[in-house]
Amino acid sequence: MILRVKKLNFCLSLFFMATLSASAQQTGWHLIKDKITTPWAEKVDPKAPLPEYPRPQMVRGNWQNLNGLWSYAIVPKEQSEPSAYSGQILVPFCVESALSGVGKTVGKDSMLWYKTTISLNKALKGKDVLLHFGAVDWRTEVFVNGKSAGKHEGGYDPFTFNITPYLKSGAKQEIKVSVWDPTDDGPQPHGKQMKKPEGIWYTPVTGIWQTVWLEGVAKTHIEATKQTPNIDDHTLTVTASVAGSQPGDQLKITAWDGKTQVDERIIGVNGTAVLDIKGQKLWSTDDPFLYQLQLTVIRNNKPIDAVQSYFAMRKISLGADANGIQRMLLNNKFVFEYGPLDQGWWPDGLYTPPTYEAMNFDIDKLKAMGFNMIRKHIKVEPARYYAHCDETGMLMWQDMPSGDLGNNWENRPGVLDHGTEKQRTPESEGYYRKEWDAIINSLYNYPCIVVWTPFNEAWGQFKTVEITEWTMKKDPSRLVNSASGGNYFDTGNMVDLHNYPHPAMPRPEIFGKTKAVVLGEFGGLGWAIDGHTWQAKNWGYQTFKNGDDLLKKYITFTDRMQELIRLGLSAAVYTQTTDVEGEVNGFMTYDRKIIKMPVEDLHRENVKLYNPALVK
Repeated sequence: MILRVKKLNFCLSLFFMATLSASAQQTGWHLIKDKITTPWAEKVDPKAPLPEYPRPQMVRGNWQNLNGLWSYAIVPKEQSEPSAYSGQILVPFCVESALSGVGKTVGKDSMLWYKTTISLNKALKGKDVLLHFGAVDWRTEVFVNGKSAGKHEGGYDPFTFNITPYLKSGAKQEIKVSVWDPTDDGPQPHGKQMKKPEGIWYTPVTGIWQTVWLEGVAKTHIEATKQTPNIDDHTLTVTASVAGSQPGDQLKITAWDGKTQVDERIIGVNGTAVLDIKGQKLWSTDDPFLYQLQLTVIRNNKPIDAVQSYFAMRKISLGADANGIQRMLLNNKFVFEYGPLDQGWWPDGLYTPPTYEAMNFDIDKLKAMGFNMIRKHIKVEPARYYAHCDETGMLMWQDMPSGDLGNNWENRPGVLDHGTEKQRTPESEGYYRKEWDAIINSLYNYPCIVVWTPFNEAWGQFKTVEITEWTMKKDPSRLVNSASGGNYFDTGNMVDLHNYPHPAMPRPEIFGKTKAVVLGEFGGLGWAIDGHTWQAKNWGYQTFKNGDDLLKKYITFTDRMQELIRLGLSAAVYTQTTDVEGEVNGFMTYDRKIIKMPVEDLHRENVKLYNPALVK
């Protein structure tokens, strides 16, 4: 994070350590070691898991982390509330994970309940208290001191309840959370989770899986911001949503380059500010420069509320090369985008990294391997993940987690056909639309994200043109890859082929005049390493027994891609960052303890693909 946020994180982490809730003081937890784990699992402190500030794009100082040991129970779905709790669970790790200390499945016929008693920090007294959840899968109801404080449906978007009306006098407050998650027995987005994991499908994730925290705010406070750069005009457009505003309230927006003020505007709280970014410094994969941003609510010349944020001046667009083939452009220049398919799974935390150090390790190691892009596959990450990509200059393609699977389609090398679309129920459509909207809203300000992908390989794909054009209208500042890997319709900014194991591309003479042609998945070269696999039955698209042969095959892929780039290929995605459960086609083992090919060799091969001479 920017230096200011790093300093704040350190201070706040120390503060959190000194103000743990009563339930988190207990020690009845242990890491389940029946499967492989990462090196960071042993570093998890059950008194303070993931203690860092969780929302780097909108920082305030008055907050309290509620991660730690809570009570849990799994009861029949028809039961209103457990009569007793079964033991302790380490929040925010899902109940199925080793790091939760529970390791149990729940399923559609059961409910998962949480309970904790907390002590409010003194700094929260006299403030409106917001209870934040980074993500809970799937249908959630929150109770504060026995009263329902709110409900939420969605497994991948953050949500917040103002719990001030439900607080009691005194410091002690009881919080209960009920969760129902049907996984693949329901029509809601669930990504790669399956009740019977096998092949490319993984273990279910039920309940809280991102940080839970409190925040003390004024009754008038900033709820959200929206920041859109325009490098052609050297401007940044900023709007904000402000709760509890009064007539005459103003919003002061200030941009900074380090300690140097770049521009400042004062507008009405419902207005739009256009900041002039003189002498703009562009964000790129080689030089990911970030500006600081402060938004302050002013009333009668006095600050009421303020948040710290950041932004980048960067542009993603399409443009024709000398042969009339559309290319993906970064800051009006062609940059070949190359990176891995990244599932974002962990053997010990499943959806949740054991520590943020572990999470950053993946990003940093991929950068060292010479990649400049990651395709985040059928999952959404914690906010700090995208912030680290912003810091390191890692481009991000963001998938919508799939659900309500099933379709008929055909995909042949070089040609994309479309078959039938999924006929979803109104309920199923509603879940998809609501969550896709919420995901885009929550991630909009992260400059690393350059592509939205609504559908993958026809999994639950429906109303493709409508959904794609809605996405393009909602965020015209990014590209939209409407259907990665098949079931192609003439919409969106890209045509995306999946081809295993060898690299291939959609035919540029057919598709490239109006859209970028990309290779959305390829590779999948597998090597199962004894002692570092999740299970005995493993697979890859092509199997190897040592790293030397694996590297030789990989080099043939990068050699071929140089030819494809000359012909019109704009981007490629190799499967994948790590092994995941039964898949052994990662650059790293699932436990992150072995990198299968030398990092320096991968870097040498990968950076060849960024040679500007490949495109004339």
